[in-house]
Amino acid sequence: MAIRGKSDPRAEATAGEALVIETLTFIAGDGERLGRFLAITGLGPGDLRAAAGAPEFQRSLIDYLLSDEELIKALASSLGRSPEAVAAVARRASPPGPWD
Repeated sequence: MAIRGKSDPRAEATAGEALVIETLTFIAGDGERLGRFLAITGLGPGDLRAAAGAPEFQRSLIDYLLSDEELIKALASSLGRSPEAVAAVARRASPPGPWD
């Protein structure tokens, strides 16, 4: 049980991993979204599967999601969640930047 006001790091990690999978599945399910993502990342379709397990790729995918409010809204709708809930999980899953 988590202490009130404190987060459970294991639960947050699990939620972050689930969001990575949900986001990648959502993007890959739409040709236009996938094409845009591949163009921005420089990955080819054949590279995506190999890259998906790399922590650096997962962090960049979360950063990509957080950079696109419309993508957050569309993903949240497809998951039956609020955009705020999806963004909150994504922010917790994103590593701190040098300004944090």
